[in-house]
Amino acid sequence: MSINNKKALIEIAKIICRDLRRNPTPAEKMLWNSVRNRQLDLKKFLRQHPLFYDSTGKESFFVADFYCHEEKLIIELDGVYHKYRLTEDQNRTQIINSLGLQVIRFNNEEVINNLPHVLRKISNHFSRLI
Repeated sequence: MSINNKKALIEIAKIICRDLRRNPTPAEKMLWNSVRNRQLDLKKFLRQHPLFYDSTGKESFFVADFYCHEEKLIIELDGVYHKYRLTEDQNRTQIINSLGLQVIRFNNEEVINNLPHVLRKISNHFSRLI
């Protein structure tokens, strides 16, 4: 990929990520309020963070709902929409794993109805990585 195309891709990613940050789902708001500013196990999380990859000679990107660089961990919150894109989500998870990152998925209802359980599962994941 030429440098100009990569610059364009980065700019597109910035625009998309900014828009997603401005329009969070209720579940994203709840989780963000619990993990921001190192509130969860002193880990730094980024919200709506682009992850660039090149799996077929064509550079592209995903936007991770939440990303903890320190733990190489992505947290994805899945709404009803994801029930219809299971194959795409599996492919995305495989690509993310090939980048040396791990993914934890929660559905929106799980976050909204049982946030303490979700936070425990994330914390437990950190302790497994030690």
